[in-house]
Amino acid sequence: MTNRNPKLRGILFDMDGTIVDVPYDWTKIRAELKTQGKPVLSYLESLSEPEKTHKWKILEEYEDKATSNASMKKGMKALFSFLKEKSVKTALITNNSEKNISFLMEKFHLSFDVVMTRETGVWKPSGEPFLLAVKKMGVNREECCVVGDSYFDVLAAKAARISRIFIFAPEEQRPEFLEAFIVHSAEELRHQIDKWV
Repeated sequence: MTNRNPKLRGILFDMDGTIVDVPYDWTKIRAELKTQGKPVLSYLESLSEPEKTHKWKILEEYEDKATSNASMKKGMKALFSFLKEKSVKTALITNNSEKNISFLMEKFHLSFDVVMTRETGVWKPSGEPFLLAVKKMGVNREECCVVGDSYFDVLAAKAARISRIFIFAPEEQRPEFLEAFIVHSAEELRHQIDKWV
């Protein structure tokens, strides 16, 4: 990454694991749903009834419980205040449900210029929700960056051809994150993006 990138006018955020810490046990969830290594949402959508409704309910029960125990990452409120001062637009793109996202936004007093949940019908790792959010914000993708915590965020950013990718991850050497800038705190993220806003 270099300073030759255009000024940042928009940031595309993930929610779970990025803005808030949520106690998901995805290994347990995937095992109970028997996803066979497939992405959870795509797997559930591929099922026939009544299995589809039954397994969606299982996922939603796990999500509701995790969401109720979510905590906001330290320094995140200060980061959003900083972005507002700099007139940087923000979008939230999440594979979580509208119900849970509404709960989290109200609980932590969060607001975004654009919010896209899985109810939009497109979700990560597709780049389509990122491209839709960029269009709704009225900016160019070259003026945006992605902030997430998973390989799906990296894949979606690459699919949308957004080159500036920041990932909250404890392990810098994980090969799937080689094309992203690893950050460990909201303060570090702010320091990294400050050069472009």
